[in-house]
Amino acid sequence: MQQLNGIDASFLYLETPHSPMHIGGVYVFAPQAQGNMTFAIFKRYIESRLHLFNTFRQKVMFSPLNLGHPYWVDDAEFNLTNHLFHVALPKPAGKEALMEAAAQIFSRLLDRAKPLWEITFVEGLNSMEGVPENAWAMISKVHHAAIDGASGAEMMSAILSFTPQPEEIPSPYPWQPETLPTSMELLSNNAWQILGTPVEIGKFAIDTLKNSASTLVEAFSKVVQTPPMPFTAPASAMNVTITSSRTFAGIELPLPAIKKIKNAVGGVTVNDVVLSICAGALRNYWKRRGDLPAKSLVAMCPISVRTDEQKQGLGNQVSAMLVSLATQEEDAYRRLLLIAESSQGSKVYSKAIRANELMNFIPSTLASLGSRLYVSMRLSEIHSPFYNLVITNVPGPPSSLYLQGSQLITHFGTAPVLDGLGLLMVVFSYHDKLSIAITSTREIIPSSAELEQDFMQSFQDLYEVSVTKAVKR
Repeated sequence: MQQLNGIDASFLYLETPHSPMHIGGVYVFAPQAQGNMTFAIFKRYIESRLHLFNTFRQKVMFSPLNLGHPYWVDDAEFNLTNHLFHVALPKPAGKEALMEAAAQIFSRLLDRAKPLWEITFVEGLNSMEGVPENAWAMISKVHHAAIDGASGAEMMSAILSFTPQPEEIPSPYPWQPETLPTSMELLSNNAWQILGTPVEIGKFAIDTLKNSASTLVEAFSKVVQTPPMPFTAPASAMNVTITSSRTFAGIELPLPAIKKIKNAVGGVTVNDVVLSICAGALRNYWKRRGDLPAKSLVAMCPISVRTDEQKQGLGNQVSAMLVSLATQEEDAYRRLLLIAESSQGSKVYSKAIRANELMNFIPSTLASLGSRLYVSMRLSEIHSPFYNLVITNVPGPPSSLYLQGSQLITHFGTAPVLDGLGLLMVVFSYHDKLSIAITSTREIIPSSAELEQDFMQSFQDLYEVSVTKAVKR
């Protein structure tokens, strides 16, 4: 039994039928050298790996009277059939059909009575550019209450391997679920937590003061820019009440070329370059539609603070930084420098308070009620946005991954969108490629293909002004 922390529980409280709170991805695989992967083989393989990650067989148990945050407990009635699904796309299917299937899957809620994950096996990919015929895909989704981006990658490592040769699929690992706690045990545990909360708040306040002081010293010594503050982002077409209608799109960029931009400019990071490409695409897209705010868009970028000891564990261990995307700047080179400056300052100030620690002191009943009121009263339409969008960067391995001899060719990730925050981008580096996946709604991004073209144009513009012109100089 493990209790959710405040930020984990918030993803349960914020969830509504039109805002599922899961993260996941689309994984595209080449066919096996020995033949096509079948759903039966895939199911047996997943069954043999269930013991490698706790999330697979744990469900949520809510506290009596909602006096404390929920708990993760073993599901004694776990049945793999409830979590694995099979879809055959009409042939010849390509990227557009795969992304449309993913958008529909991502729009649906997970069943809270069961462990909060699903994987859909997809066959029929025969016309996807850069992918061989008879390729197949895996569409996964796991509730954000269980994992963050870093632990999500760890969960996938329980399924994927660095071995190109298919393994002999072993028998399922013996598993004995723990006995569920009684209501009295949960009430007793919550009572001790309530008694200890004032002491913990005191420790948190002291640590925050120490962190804030050291942050200010570091900020002044480095003369860094003050990051954007919450609620100072401009109103935009992305910050509206959303529906359950999802759009999902993704592009791939050559990672060596992005590193060339970084090296040519100097004083910037790969993440700065990626943010600049996203900024350029958003600027072009919204300007063409007549909805580009005069003030710069602001992105929230999650930062993992997961320690080695917390690996393989449930839950979210994150902080965050707010970055100005300099979308008011027309020149791509200048925009990159402004983003790098904002990013550097945000990294320094993000050390002062960790979001996962702050959320632990909000009572569960208040957090749950506040979340429901926020959604039902459509408060996101009243105040200025916390920030305009989320851009999360998840580093992947530089070498190839496999699943039973099938090589992973590409991956596109997703995470939740919600009222007031209707656009999210997941950046994932793998091998020599970098993917940028866009999750939104049809009301906000009706044409995914149009936005994909803007990303390619933004990348080409930045490469031209930073690498090509630098060589000419």
